[in-house]
Amino acid sequence: MAEDFAKAVEDGLKLAKRIYLGKDKAVMTAPKPPSPPVQGLADYYLPSAPMVYAVISDPRFVDNPDFPSYQPHVYGRCDPPALIPLQMSGVDLEVNCYGDTAFVQISGKWRVHCVMGSHSCDCRIAVPMGNQGSILGVEVDLPKKSYSTELVGLEESKCIEKKARPQDGGFMKPHIFMLTIPQVDGGTNISIKLRWSQKLLYNDGQFTLIVPFSFPEYVTPAVRKISKKEKIQLNVNSGIVTGILCKATSHPLKETKRHAEKFSFLYESEVLTWSKTDFSFTYSVSSSNMFGGVLLQSPPLYDHDQRDMFCVYLLPGSQKSTEVFKKEVVFVIDITNSMQGRPLEATKNAISSAMSKLSPEDSFNIITFSSETSLFSTSMELASKEAIERATTWLSTKSTVEGSTCISIPLEHAYEMLSNTSGSIPMIFLITDGAVEDERNICDQMKKRLKNSGSLCPRIHTFGIGSFCNHYFLRMLAMIGRGEFDAVCDLDLIENRIQKLFSNAFSTVLADITVDAFNDHEQIEVYSSCIPDLSFESPLTICGRYEGSFPDTLKAKGILGDLSSVVMDLKIVRAKDIPLDRVLARQEIDLLTAQAWLSENKQLEQKVAQLSKVTCNISEYTRMVLLEKNKIDKAIESSGAQKVKKTDPHKIEDPLAPRKTLLQSLSVGFGDLTATAENIRPGFEEPKLPDAAEIFLKATSNCCGRMCNRCCCMCCIQCCSKMNDQCAIVLTQIFTALAFIGCIECCTLCCGQNGQ
Repeated sequence: MAEDFAKAVEDGLKLAKRIYLGKDKAVMTAPKPPSPPVQGLADYYLPSAPMVYAVISDPRFVDNPDFPSYQPHVYGRCDPPALIPLQMSGVDLEVNCYGDTAFVQISGKWRVHCVMGSHSCDCRIAVPMGNQGSILGVEVDLPKKSYSTELVGLEESKCIEKKARPQDGGFMKPHIFMLTIPQVDGGTNISIKLRWSQKLLYNDGQFTLIVPFSFPEYVTPAVRKISKKEKIQLNVNSGIVTGILCKATSHPLKETKRHAEKFSFLYESEVLTWSKTDFSFTYSVSSSNMFGGVLLQSPPLYDHDQRDMFCVYLLPGSQKSTEVFKKEVVFVIDITNSMQGRPLEATKNAISSAMSKLSPEDSFNIITFSSETSLFSTSMELASKEAIERATTWLSTKSTVEGSTCISIPLEHAYEMLSNTSGSIPMIFLITDGAVEDERNICDQMKKRLKNSGSLCPRIHTFGIGSFCNHYFLRMLAMIGRGEFDAVCDLDLIENRIQKLFSNAFSTVLADITVDAFNDHEQIEVYSSCIPDLSFESPLTICGRYEGSFPDTLKAKGILGDLSSVVMDLKIVRAKDIPLDRVLARQEIDLLTAQAWLSENKQLEQKVAQLSKVTCNISEYTRMVLLEKNKIDKAIESSGAQKVKKTDPHKIEDPLAPRKTLLQSLSVGFGDLTATAENIRPGFEEPKLPDAAEIFLKATSNCCGRMCNRCCCMCCIQCCSKMNDQCAIVLTQIFTALAFIGCIECCTLCCGQNGQ
């Protein structure tokens, strides 16, 4: 899908060569990419900042809405449509950071500069988001209409008749949200407001925010007299952490306010071209030792759960000398046929890299599974150089095999290998791309085993590849095993994300964490049944609800890497300026959804749906809809007029009621047993349509023999006076507007003269 999008943008930029911008104005041209682009053509044309594209199916209407250029007539249609990036006339970025969570809002103005004023086109919005980004909402304002997104429950969504096409709303990549606004007139100015949440990166006691804010040159208006104002507002509230130091920033920010744990920055300027770099900001926490605190807050009035909220956070500090645990590690790898290609190769590379980082006193083993199980060694092996080389060689010989996916047996093997561990922290890493029928039973069995294992029981870390595996089963399994869960649907990110999972687990500095009040206070509900370990590479957040009064003092206990015990006093603060319900919403929804899946609890599902709707976070139990409001209807209503249906003279319509369009499901789902059984590979969820240019070439192979893959049939007639029946058939089928873009080049090839 990303490759198709990039090709459509490339075609759109070629198509934009037709646009004449008036005397002494440059003609909009496509940028010259590196040759070849280091990151590949697809990545080069993917949005690196919020973008809006004109969706062009009929190239005849591509022109300057203010200055008609009287270009030569163009025949045909673009199938698939070309995407012309719209020029942007203003952008305003506002970021509010609370702890490790950032809420991003970008307001911008774009103009449909490439379509005749007498015609219209769809406009496609692309929203690239930062680390673990979650879309919260889109608002679009036009002269006659306005659009906005909203989440509704599953039952309500069934009553919405109008359904959007897949390309009209959804995720092109896990971090890029797309939304299509229908039929916008040429020359229209579009005001758009985009909102999402994302996580800050954490490393060595420093938090780093990175927001996609790198705009390509071709969105800068060609008319130099147009004012171009760029504004960035950053507000940081770190909770109860004081002694914050600002380390680095990508843009020249000016500090406007500072008070203890809160500070604000502003950047505002008239620019010649838009920002060419992502917006980044890094600040450090002064403490070098691990510490923690508690934030308390009353629920907002709209919250159905009127119990108070709490959030316990633990930070590892910046002291690198903190001793990490000795490790015993078992890698459990799915090698069913669906893992063929990049998934398995990336997994192998990540495991080989992880083994090289083990210390000689650590031990490890590898288990591969499909319907059968294979072990590298019958017992744990010390991580000597020779053992790691043997394991790497053994792993490299493993290829995918036919068969079903069976997770319970290899998981049991891994647990048995680590059952007698002492003096180290045992870890199981499960990597799979499939779903299995006995997932709930696996969770129940692991819960019983781990409950009876005592101190430093095996940790279970899980990693899912693609959307066919059940992410909530893997999340719940990791929650039960005090481990971490991660998943990717973008195959290019597999190796990097698995290595990140390994790195976090290998950097554990505090294990077997308990908070005294959680066990003694019946009125406190903790959403995570088992508290995960604290890693040097990531802060730890524990959230929940409570009734009545919260304890005046709170202590966290745990085991350090040298197996000594530690007790920390947690500072309790009532959060006043932090929207704790919004900050914790994403984590709360994910944890409660996993619990609802395991227990099959309908009340929990309803709770998640309600939380999803009020906080605008996507969930499995809600759907996103596009609301369309007609400003003309609003004006009629304000003047006292009422609209009456012809079919029912007694029934009066509400002129302010928005028209609803149901978008495609944005959630990941609960796995796909059928796709797993058929060994369908991740990334092949949607069948790829044949390339239109390829079909055209095959069908017209007898036409002139020298046609390029962007040739126009009419051009070929003029150049060669040849057009067979096959050409005519294809012309009526796809009427190739993809072809017309290269019309001039084709004519040059055919007869050596410019098509104009």
